Amino acid sequence: MRLVWSVSALLAAVSDSLQARFAACVVEGELSGFTRATSGHCYFSLKDADGQAGLLRCAMFRRAASLMDFSPRDGQRVELRGRLAVYEPRGELQFVVEGMRRAGAGALYEQFLRLKAQMEAQGWFDAERKQSVPAFASRIGVVTSTAGAALHDVLTALKRRAPHVEVMVYPTPVQGAEAPPGIVQALQTANARAEVDVLLLCRGGGSLEDLWAFNDERVVRAVAASDLPVICGVGHETDVTLADLAADLRAATPTAAAELAAPATAACLAQLDSLAQRMQARTTQALDRAAQQLDRLALRLNRPSQWLSRQRSRLDLLAQRQAQTLPRWQLQQSQGLAHWATRREAALAIQMARQQARLDGLATRLAALDPRQVLARGYAWLDEGRGQALTGVSRMHPGQQLRAVMADGEASLTVDAVRPN
Repeated sequence: MRLVWSVSALLAAVSDSLQARFAACVVEGELSGFTRATSGHCYFSLKDADGQAGLLRCAMFRRAASLMDFSPRDGQRVELRGRLAVYEPRGELQFVVEGMRRAGAGALYEQFLRLKAQMEAQGWFDAERKQSVPAFASRIGVVTSTAGAALHDVLTALKRRAPHVEVMVYPTPVQGAEAPPGIVQALQTANARAEVDVLLLCRGGGSLEDLWAFNDERVVRAVAASDLPVICGVGHETDVTLADLAADLRAATPTAAAELAAPATAACLAQLDSLAQRMQARTTQALDRAAQQLDRLALRLNRPSQWLSRQRSRLDLLAQRQAQTLPRWQLQQSQGLAHWATRREAALAIQMARQQARLDGLATRLAALDPRQVLARGYAWLDEGRGQALTGVSRMHPGQQLRAVMADGEASLTVDAVRPN
């Protein structure tokens, strides 16, 4: 007879077989899509760190999760201890985790850290490269997938906060192999058109693999090179991508990115009302002060005789001070002139004496250098008749005609003999 199973019976039999064959086993892999429910249970997937396609769904109940000594995150390489079972409501194979310990960072997370260090060293995340985001944008561009929830969240937030702002959508895939070139093309298109004031690069939450397009070097460079300011809102608050670090402003979620790009209209209107009230109060105060000053001036104009009397008294006082001050000033000036004349004559006499002494000294030095004084002591000047002195016998020869100049006259000489020393 043919054995016919019911679905529940077959799943129960498979579950019993798995529990008997794999009652206790240890598996190592990389965390993906880790979530912790409000009940304390943890649900995630485990995949091979070497990039193979295997994926195992895992469940870790609250008691086992409370024994962990670290906070698991996507991309971590872990070692799980537990058993295989079948989740009967969906007929899925799952691994019931009874213990988890770290086995090092996953390959994808290690690649993330390497890319981050490399691009940080190249200066792509420097604060000097970042642009300021306009406070009141009239047109906002959104770079995201039209099929995702991120676009709906952004449009809902903008409609609620700033319904007057116009939104331009630049559609692109945000997951998979086609996502990086699509995002780069959307950013380049938005910059080429230059029809918006700021760009929002958005995507909903997901695992490290789901968000990997925003860690692609092409996307990061396109974000950093954008002429338009870029606000990046990718994933949830705990998700950080390289595009977040390269963007001009990072938002925790797509909704937060919309809130950063467009301030709430109600808050702006309230601020404008407050400023208008303050301006009206200041204007009223200024008008009151001007009116009081005008009243005081009007009172002064009503009594011009008092003003003339005060001015006349002031002129009389100035005239008295002038009459008293002018003779005293003239006396001081004359005394000063006499004093300076005396000092000038004394200084002139001293200067003349110094100049005369200096002149006498120069005359004495000049007389000492006079060649006639030397000739007067019995010396003679010898030359060949052309005025150039002979200073040695090397230029003389017998029979040569010479001229001798002495203190009291000249004589013509003939050389008889030359005898060098």
